[in-house]
Amino acid sequence: MRISGDNKARFDTRLSKDQKELFERAAILGGYRSLTDFVILTVQKKAKEIIEEQEKIIASNRDSEIFFNAIVNPDKPNDELIAAVKEFNSLF
Repeated sequence: MRISGDNKARFDTRLSKDQKELFERAAILGGYRSLTDFVILTVQKKAKEIIEEQEKIIASNRDSEIFFNAIVNPDKPNDELIAAVKEFNSLF
């Protein structure tokens, strides 16, 4: 990969003939202007999906840790919670 002065990068790769034909066919059928557009836009979409999924997993793991810690090590009830329990108990 080479980076030019205009903040763009070049990505070079080698494909098998079969891969290139497959990608070109998909590009044509998908209505893309060129094989390059197809590859760039498809890879960009997939990259975003992968990143989004990983961020969900990270957030989910963090939420699980917070929940688990709250269950295992709960905070002591504050004055408002104690007052709410007393009020609830007085009703029944």
